[in-house]
Amino acid sequence: MQLIDTHAHIYLAEFDEDREQLLLDASALGISTILMPAIDSTTHNQMLQTEERFQNCLSMMGLHPCSVKENFNDELAIIEQWFLKRKFVAVGEIGLDLYWDKTFLKQQVEAFHRQIEIALQYKVPIVVHSRNATDECIEVVKQYPLVNGVFHCFSGTMEQAETLIGLGFKLGIGGVVTFKNAGLDKIIEGLGLENMIIETDAPYLAPVPFRGKRNQPAYLEFVAQKLSLITGKDLAEVAAITSQNAIKLFNLS
Repeated sequence: MQLIDTHAHIYLAEFDEDREQLLLDASALGISTILMPAIDSTTHNQMLQTEERFQNCLSMMGLHPCSVKENFNDELAIIEQWFLKRKFVAVGEIGLDLYWDKTFLKQQVEAFHRQIEIALQYKVPIVVHSRNATDECIEVVKQYPLVNGVFHCFSGTMEQAETLIGLGFKLGIGGVVTFKNAGLDKIIEGLGLENMIIETDAPYLAPVPFRGKRNQPAYLEFVAQKLSLITGKDLAEVAAITSQNAIKLFNLS
């Protein structure tokens, strides 16, 4: 059985003490690949060093909306320089966040547009962060009919899900699906797994029974088990479908 964690910040300081062991634990469970979304230039080195040390960890490059501040033009210039130097599996994570702080919303929107243009230039998908901003992010991506990608940590409505799938996007399903009253069951029942990939968002959003604790790639198994329960498919089939979706979206060999 192969599983792919399409979104894990395994390079962050929360894992400095036991990163190697956690990756061994994940590998033992069949988690073959871990995709690492960028945050901003303060953590690029940690991410790229993790990728260099662990061959199954692959980097994205992008500016997280919560890191969009006065210096966002400098951050975008750094991203452009990185794409000139090497390949990345995606531009991410990018998007809009209306939960924490709306001070730089105008700049968030501009950064989102400009990073979509980078993705189109280099023909890679985007990984969208859309906390409290799913409709706003949909309105942006609608302007770029050639872009594709995933709405990471999707927790929206059936209507939003259908709109995104129609636009060529996958839905990123993580630990939230295991939360009571999360509301994702009906969407997954109605739409199936053909347009879904799975993720942990480690160290955040650990699934039940670890909710509130540090998340890790090995916990992806609990997400897959919940999808198996919802869809009635066995775990191996859930793994096969979601992994193939990820391989196709991110052009993984």
